[in-house]
Amino acid sequence: MKIHIKKDDLVEVISGEHKGSTGRVVSVDREKYRAVVEGVNLVSKHTKPGADNPQGGIIKKEAPLHISNLLLVNAKTGKGERVGRKKDAEGKSVRYFKKSGELV
Repeated sequence: MKIHIKKDDLVEVISGEHKGSTGRVVSVDREKYRAVVEGVNLVSKHTKPGADNPQGGIIKKEAPLHISNLLLVNAKTGKGERVGRKKDAEGKSVRYFKKSGELV
C-alpha cells in the first residue's frame, strides 16, 4: 500500500480526539502506517533522572497517529484534500490533489 504522506508535509487530522488540528509531519513509520505530527496528539511521558534529563519528571511528547486519520493540506486553499498519484511527462510518479488537480 502506498503512503500519501511524506515528512515535512502539512496535514490535517480528520478523525479522533484531535480532529481539525493541523501540523507538520515530523516522521513516518511505513511499516506500521503511522506518522508523528508536530504539536498534535501530545502524551505525558514519565521519565527517570538521567544524563539527558537530570531532574526527571513528566515530559510532553508527540505520539504517532494512523495515516488514515491524516489529510494533506493544499497550500493555496488551506484546506485538506485527497491525494492521488499519476505519471508526469518524464514517467516519474508525482502526487496531485484530486479536487483541484494541482501537483503537490
